[in-house]
Amino acid sequence: MPGTNLTRDEAATRAALLDVTSYSIDLDLTTGDKTFGSTTTIRFTCAEPGAETFADLVDAIVHEITLNGEPLDPATAYLDSRIALTGLQADNELVVRADCTYSHTGEGLHRFVDPADGRVYLYSQFEVPDARRVFTTFEQPDLKAPFAFTVVAPEDWKVVSNSPTPEPEPWDADGESGKAVWRFEPTQRMSTYITAIVAGEYHEVQHVYHGKHGDIPLGHYCRQSLVEYLDVDVLVDLTKKSFEFFEEQFDYPYPFGKYDQLYVPEYNMGAMENAGCVTLRDEYLPRSRQPRSFYEFRASVITHEMAHMWFGDLVTMKWWDDLWLNESFAEWACYWCEAEATEFTDAWTGFANARKQTGYRADQLPSTHPIAADNVDLHAVEVNFDMITYAKGASVLKQLVAWVGLEPFLAGLRQYFKDHEFGNAEFGDLLLALEKASGRELQGWAQEWLQTAGVNTLTSSSEVDGDGAYSSFRVLQTATAEHPTLRRHRLGIGLYDEVDGRLVRREYLEVDVEGSETEVAELVGVKQPDLLLLNDNDHAFAKIRLDERSLATVTSGLSKLDDSLARALVWSAAWDMTRDAEMAATDFVRLVLANIGAETDSWGVTRIPTYAAMAVNAYSAPERRAALRAEWESGLRELLLAAEPGSDHQLTFARSYAAVAHSDVALADVAGLLDGSFSVDGLAVDQDLRWVLITSLAASGRFGDAEIDAELERDNTISGKEKAAAARVAQPTEEAKAEGWRAILDPGTPNETSREMVFSIFRYGQDDVVAPYLERYLEAAETCIDTLGFHKGSVLLEYGFPKALGSPELVERVDAWLADNEAPKGALRYVQEGRADVLRALAAQERDAQG
Repeated sequence: MPGTNLTRDEAATRAALLDVTSYSIDLDLTTGDKTFGSTTTIRFTCAEPGAETFADLVDAIVHEITLNGEPLDPATAYLDSRIALTGLQADNELVVRADCTYSHTGEGLHRFVDPADGRVYLYSQFEVPDARRVFTTFEQPDLKAPFAFTVVAPEDWKVVSNSPTPEPEPWDADGESGKAVWRFEPTQRMSTYITAIVAGEYHEVQHVYHGKHGDIPLGHYCRQSLVEYLDVDVLVDLTKKSFEFFEEQFDYPYPFGKYDQLYVPEYNMGAMENAGCVTLRDEYLPRSRQPRSFYEFRASVITHEMAHMWFGDLVTMKWWDDLWLNESFAEWACYWCEAEATEFTDAWTGFANARKQTGYRADQLPSTHPIAADNVDLHAVEVNFDMITYAKGASVLKQLVAWVGLEPFLAGLRQYFKDHEFGNAEFGDLLLALEKASGRELQGWAQEWLQTAGVNTLTSSSEVDGDGAYSSFRVLQTATAEHPTLRRHRLGIGLYDEVDGRLVRREYLEVDVEGSETEVAELVGVKQPDLLLLNDNDHAFAKIRLDERSLATVTSGLSKLDDSLARALVWSAAWDMTRDAEMAATDFVRLVLANIGAETDSWGVTRIPTYAAMAVNAYSAPERRAALRAEWESGLRELLLAAEPGSDHQLTFARSYAAVAHSDVALADVAGLLDGSFSVDGLAVDQDLRWVLITSLAASGRFGDAEIDAELERDNTISGKEKAAAARVAQPTEEAKAEGWRAILDPGTPNETSREMVFSIFRYGQDDVVAPYLERYLEAAETCIDTLGFHKGSVLLEYGFPKALGSPELVERVDAWLADNEAPKGALRYVQEGRADVLRALAAQERDAQG
């Protein structure tokens, strides 16, 4: 619908015309399980009396529209998701009474019935443009206003919004008992996308943070069936530490009075920074044992959303061009807070091993874009919620902090918060504050880092004299032809020697790299180390290369390197060289097998084996793949049996072993772990691990629907239903793939269930039954965003591309389709990304074939 795609120019015109005084929103959540009542009163001024504009409302049945006391005909005024408003006065009041539609896609007001107990749960998700699915809005971030919500709901429900929850009052206006009304006080001025309503039969726990600026009530909420998994003491401790850190560092009191965190089902994203009413995936309340990296990531999500309370909620971008400011800043701040204020003191190592890798990958796809993207309309915004915005943006801010210094950076932020509190700002406003605080010119930095795309590669070039010392040393910088910008980097250089069986840093220096070649005079006369590590301490966002001597050192003994961040940089370099077809996939897999057992970083332990699995499945030469897969399988078995009982290593190796299992021996082990005939000391085969084992056996053809159904009877929860769906589509049969594909394309399939199936359906080694789905995928690409909605459609397009069929013939067919199709721009992006991944895999296979 064209009316749903608000353009930047339209928003600017409307913002120049209007100033919104207030919203009053009455919601009736007792009218049925399909729709709910929504009455909105908006008071606003108009700078040009007599002008016209429009309000936004999506997927509603409109009963009445009144503008300044005059009724408008909904049949003519409400078209294409917009309400036409003409003849505006200096002061205006718009009243719209409508029935709006509950969502099952995680957008707007999502409705969920828990299969475990039949209880009902609702939550809103409004970013980017979905508040207009729940009430009438001027849906753009720079038309801020106070919001007063009044909600009618069953009297035994919890109802939570941005303002503190009031005492409910009895409600029998319609003659029915059992209802109550919650009248929330008006909020601070805020944007529509960070307002929120969460309602249902939630479990509630309350605490208080006694801060230096006063008390902040802390609420935690979850489904009743998850109460035993709500580790509230841990969550409250983390929340309090984060509040203390941010209030001190930002020198600005928390602005929204109370802070509720609500763990909700079938959530599309990790979490959402609704002001004072944060919603999070309830998968973050695990029912089975998880590795430390899981809890480290959960901590980063919690601190990320809290950072948004200042950066994004208190001060908000004028338009979505500055989306990166919101997300990049919160991403940088969450790892900074983790490292400084929580038990996860090595958070930056985890960032290097996991999150930053997603930024490197995204910046090498054909869809890469400048961090400061040109978001001309809402459709552009939706596809640019990506790892350029999050991971690369955070990496670049980390480098900026190293460039200007932490204290000047914070001084600029503090002034920025004070200057623009409860208002809107643009990047130039922040840049001005940072320049004033640091005394450094940042316009050039912003141009090369924020307004250009692509990642640079840094290598060393040196000569060594007869005594083994450097006679010259240079850092070389290159860029791709598509994105040729050479940038300034604050670069650490570490020199490591093997001493008593350990790799120890002998010397460290920092230099500013600029242009294609930077001489490093400080290293002339310095003895060549066993390992030379560019980007030591990980300030820069750049690909690095290991010289021949350094690569030999880490290949024979990466685990000798005690510093976890230095190891993360080596892992990163090796994986990047593998992806770039400069290191054989076989060599990377052997590097992992030889060293992962001694890795100490939690993210390294859990993430690096997934890189190795990709090297086996996608990057190995086809003629060598069976042998490498067998080597990876047997190596994981050895690692599993050698791991410390009960350790993260053991759990990760068990999951990885089940995922790769294909030989009779390995599949017998998987079945034995499931039925108890094979046990590994310290390994608890809990419900989540059982589903991993069942999916492995289903993918091998050893389990079918009967065994999956039996397990679902044992685990009749929404998680069980999702895992069962993933196991069914993993089966190597035409019937399983066909039924799974039908369900994925069905708008009625719950979003998280569909997601699990997309991740599981197209597997390596199942070419015969996957082969027909390239054509079916391309056919779906033309319509699925329209039929499924953006979030479900984009999951299908991004993760459902049948890369397992990667071949030159696939690329040829995709090229022909790209030359002649009717797919929307967002869909084309994902198809082009899938094609690029296949081309990368084919190049890596050629390199691996060389040995």
